Amino acid sequence: MKFSLSWLKQYLETDAGIEDVAATLNRIGIEVEGIEDPAEKLAGFRVAKILTAARHPDADKLQVLTVDTGEGDPLQVVCGAPNARAGLVGVLGLPGASVPANGMVLKKSAIRGVESNGMMCSVRELELGDAHEGIIELPEDAPVGTPFAQYHGADPVIDVSITPNRPDCMGVYGIARDLAAAGLGTLKPIEAKAIAGTYPCPVAIRIEDAQGCPAFYGRVIKGVTNGPSPLWLQECLKAAGQRPISALVDATNFVMLGYGRPAHAYDLAKLNGAVTARRAVEGETVVALNEKEYTLTAEMTVIADEAGVHDIAGIMGGEHSGCDEATRDVLLEIAYFDPERIALTGRALNLTSDARARFERGIDPAFLDTGLDLLTALILDLCGGEASEVVRVGAAPASPRIVHFTPALTAQLGGVPIPEAEQQRILENLGFAVVAEQAGFEAGWAVTVPGWRPDVDGAPDIVEEVVRIHGLDNIESVALPRADGVALPTATPAQALERRVR
Repeated sequence: MKFSLSWLKQYLETDAGIEDVAATLNRIGIEVEGIEDPAEKLAGFRVAKILTAARHPDADKLQVLTVDTGEGDPLQVVCGAPNARAGLVGVLGLPGASVPANGMVLKKSAIRGVESNGMMCSVRELELGDAHEGIIELPEDAPVGTPFAQYHGADPVIDVSITPNRPDCMGVYGIARDLAAAGLGTLKPIEAKAIAGTYPCPVAIRIEDAQGCPAFYGRVIKGVTNGPSPLWLQECLKAAGQRPISALVDATNFVMLGYGRPAHAYDLAKLNGAVTARRAVEGETVVALNEKEYTLTAEMTVIADEAGVHDIAGIMGGEHSGCDEATRDVLLEIAYFDPERIALTGRALNLTSDARARFERGIDPAFLDTGLDLLTALILDLCGGEASEVVRVGAAPASPRIVHFTPALTAQLGGVPIPEAEQQRILENLGFAVVAEQAGFEAGWAVTVPGWRPDVDGAPDIVEEVVRIHGLDNIESVALPRADGVALPTATPAQALERRVR
């Protein structure tokens, strides 16, 4: 999973740099696979101003420019962009720079017999987007001579490996929570204001497969304007390896990647009647958003209207009802799907997706309303429109799990003594609720596990949480000698029994 430092800091109040973030993640058991610094790709590119533009003597579609680089004499550059003109402030790649899009190393050369010292660049050539009709046009007051990476604010990107038992860290907010618990900063609260609808939802939402889809929340937003999302959102998605598509689609991806909460938006004009979470009919087909057709079985959960299937539930939406530039009204879907059903369906269809990766590991069942509020607010901000009332059908399995925990277990099982007050601080910062047990339970706590931690179901799991946030590197390795010089076995009696049984 990839995310930028600036995206992390949307949720984490910290002055830490990328190296401190990486070191802390490794220390608390979230493995860092790599760090990418886009500034390295933009080395040799600087803000420059075109002083003059004249037609090339031997090519109708080329111009000969004189370009102010902020130091020394202006450079002569040959350019074929139709928008190149005197007074334009853009980005110049100097000789020696490597073009990010194709790896071409720029050098002083002659183009149709005229010397050219570098290249004025387009958005696509710098891998900042798809636009390539002309060269980049910066504001007139952009500081000429400044390295473009510095002006653009090139943001480091960190790549982490998330183990299957940590679905909470498949959203940037969950990673911010762990870092805050480890003392790297302060976690910002999720600001999700409930948005009251101004009219009843015009679409009926139903559940016929309560096992596969226990809960389905939805609402309509009418009068949206779907176009490119703002630069900040595009940069977040590109840092995560996603291709920006449109404001509506990008909004759903942002909520998924930021909070680990998959969602979907349907073009309301392409739906027919009630929308239902049901079992597929044996042999039913759907063309998914990846443009491939899938044949479904009766064991699979789908989202369908009265005309047919529109969504392989929790895995991928259908091509037919996807949002495009013409979309004006949308139906938002926030649902809870059974993790086992999602995993079995994904394997049967050989279909992977970011949504599947989260649903099959287990998302927070209590995040339905908050997720819908976040998505609604973001779409209204990006696309305008007017929201309907929310329709809530079913309920997610959100019964709290309480683990009885004795703080002394941390030293016994984890091998490191940690004061009780520090253990409580760690657990509460991770979202666990800690209450002292009444008399009769020796120095114990009742620890309520948050819904985003399906992997925690016993006291040893609590020990693991405390120890990893305290720092795995604080655990000393100790070899216990035997009389014959051979180290004693380190397995607990329970582990030894399990190994014998296996």
